[in-house]
Amino acid sequence: MQVGETIENYLETIFMLLQKQDSIRSIDVVNEMGYSKPTISVMMKQLREGGFIEIDESGYITLTNVGLDIAKRVYERHVLLTEILIKLGVTEEVAHEDACKVEHQLSKESFARIKEYYLKHK
Repeated sequence: MQVGETIENYLETIFMLLQKQDSIRSIDVVNEMGYSKPTISVMMKQLREGGFIEIDESGYITLTNVGLDIAKRVYERHVLLTEILIKLGVTEEVAHEDACKVEHQLSKESFARIKEYYLKHK
């Protein structure tokens, strides 16, 4: 399964929910993302079949190692880009929205250089 922006967003959302709660189900993803239950159900099936998540018999979702690696990468990008934009004077809301857009498009090389520069000059 190709990992595009949609999959990255779902994995990041699952990761963030698991940071706040010990366990989550599909309904938690519905509530967080604001999509319909059928939409989330279809995506959870795709994520499970793609090897990104596991869902136990009680409906609890966990990230596989592959899913966790992707989620952490996207989350790190989001947090760092948001922080940089806020430091540059962008409002928190706009910084969050823009970071969401950029985090999926930025190459590994460019992000690494941005991160290196920012941490060096922080």
